[in-house]
Amino acid sequence: MRIHAVHNLYEMRLARSTRPFLARGGKVERCQFCMLRAHLCICSHKPQIESDAAFMLIMYDDEVLKPSNTGRLIADLFIDTFAFIWSRTEPDPAMLAVLTDPQWQPYVIFPAEYGTPERVASEVVPAAGKRPLFILLDGSWSEAKKMFRKSPYLNEFPMLSITPESRSRYQVREAAKDNQLGTAEVAARIVAGFGEQENARMLDLWFDVFRENYMVGKLNRSLPEDSALARLKQAVLSEACV
Repeated sequence: MRIHAVHNLYEMRLARSTRPFLARGGKVERCQFCMLRAHLCICSHKPQIESDAAFMLIMYDDEVLKPSNTGRLIADLFIDTFAFIWSRTEPDPAMLAVLTDPQWQPYVIFPAEYGTPERVASEVVPAAGKRPLFILLDGSWSEAKKMFRKSPYLNEFPMLSITPESRSRYQVREAAKDNQLGTAEVAARIVAGFGEQENARMLDLWFDVFRENYMVGKLNRSLPEDSALARLKQAVLSEACV
């Protein structure tokens, strides 16, 4: 079991809470890592991938505490994932250090309409010796817009935008806009655009497993025979046979 940045951030945020976090379904017994009901835990089925991409999740205050958060799914698969709590007035020095580390080429993932034309990149073209660092603002749509507007340290980096071809499969939370995707769905589209289509497919499948198991637990139902987990297992097996 690999403990990643989102797990550590969850523990840190929980430790400084002054009162219990009362998320919907907060009294349910959950796995502390995948945040699903204990009997629906998916941790042992986590696929392994190799990628040249890295991610930074900048999370709005209590987002990391929410069982429905999908940012952790990115960290499950992509080893080089960083996670920080957003602060308007006191940005985490460790986060700023990552952003200025010369091995990374940061891209802010946000709709192009919120950036100037010269800032919006049409594709990922890392400079020699650098790897792309995709920055995702993780929270509700209103929270993400606030983080984008009030994080001047991100202004120097190019923006990447996606145009969803279909509506979100998330269903766990109500989207503010019809074409709004879950955080992990956005990451999968970015990875596909970077040229790692198989890694994007694995993240999509992992997202489907989480979403289905979350909804099954929420509605007290049983997993379908043709479950997302069964499809993931088949995909992993097929990949191993190549």
